[in-house]
Amino acid sequence: MNSLNQIAIAAKKASKQIASLVTNHKDKVLQDISEALILNTDMIMINNMIDIENARSNNMNPSLIDRLMLNPERIKDIALGIMQIIKLPDPINVVLDEWVSQDGLEIQKVCVPIGVIGMIYEARPNVSVDAATLAFKAGNAIILRGGSSAYYSNLILVKIMQEVLIKNNLNPAIISYVEDTSHTTIDQMLKMRDHIDLIIPRGGANLIKKVVNDSTVPILETGIGNCHIFIDESADYEMAQTITINSKTQRTGVCNAIETLLIHKNWSIQNTKKLIDDLLAHNVELHADQNICKFSDKIILSTDHDWQTEYLDMILAVRYIDDIDKAIEHIDQYGTKHTECIITSSQKNAIYFQKNVDAAVVNVNASTRFTDGFMFGFGAELGISTQKLHARGPMGLKEITCYKYLVTGSGQIRK
Repeated sequence: MNSLNQIAIAAKKASKQIASLVTNHKDKVLQDISEALILNTDMIMINNMIDIENARSNNMNPSLIDRLMLNPERIKDIALGIMQIIKLPDPINVVLDEWVSQDGLEIQKVCVPIGVIGMIYEARPNVSVDAATLAFKAGNAIILRGGSSAYYSNLILVKIMQEVLIKNNLNPAIISYVEDTSHTTIDQMLKMRDHIDLIIPRGGANLIKKVVNDSTVPILETGIGNCHIFIDESADYEMAQTITINSKTQRTGVCNAIETLLIHKNWSIQNTKKLIDDLLAHNVELHADQNICKFSDKIILSTDHDWQTEYLDMILAVRYIDDIDKAIEHIDQYGTKHTECIITSSQKNAIYFQKNVDAAVVNVNASTRFTDGFMFGFGAELGISTQKLHARGPMGLKEITCYKYLVTGSGQIRK
């Protein structure tokens, strides 16, 4: 097992090689990785099962085990995501702007790689491939530091990718993995300004808070998802029911699943009762205010804690809201600026909601589950950024590039 310092030094050196690769070479390697994942499906699943069994032994929440699990379909989706990345334009060396200055200098603003990215993440082994292949296409080396719960899954995925690099005569340190999952490795990575150019944390609130507070390396912050749906008084029931159920239950342990449902007080009482019954029938545990509790004795009376909780489970907070402004006020107070949604038949309210809700993604009449790099056409993502500098929302290729200015003169001096 190499020390973190050795890994970082090797990654810095490897970043020079990957930065100079042409698009066709990078795409060929990505295709080889995609094919290698499919060919090694059985081996990946054997290693993933070790992590799954360990998680069950440790009584991990079923929704978190679902985030951890890899099966043939999910491995195929990961491989498909890489093929989407191949189809995306290579951002590197693209001229973003160019002009001639008053002194006759030819100036170009050109897109370049960031260098070495440190990715610190938890639970989801697909992140190993998503992050590595996006970084590769964008000309960056990457150091992956996954969580202990996905240890064996991450190891085999990185091993497969490194073997492809070697077969293509590339430095395997372009994609590195930190096998030491102790917290000290995180502390070390956050201080390695000489070797790491950018840190991206992806995980729970505690991990993200630690990275934000402790890192001396520039960070690109991803956020937790306390996401909301607001059902406007004009909302169609079938649409509201379908979107709400999908946003809560399609996958519960992900950051773009809703955690709070806000219902306009003037939406039909009959519709509200039907929706509450539908949610209960889908085994969703409801924590709601007194007005909603009247619809069923199975509902738990909510507390303020419910409005601020990212459950990542089959639990949903529900609240009656007086109007659209009160819905926006609630979201401003408790939301995490991830994904928010309004279900409405009013174009005026739809536009008002989208303009006034401060979030990375604001949906009208569409499931929050669409906030995803794959669904946005990015092939994969490094996470959902909830900050405002310099990236926001699903982060793909462009978000992990930088730029520099190329200035060409003919002997000019400044007077």
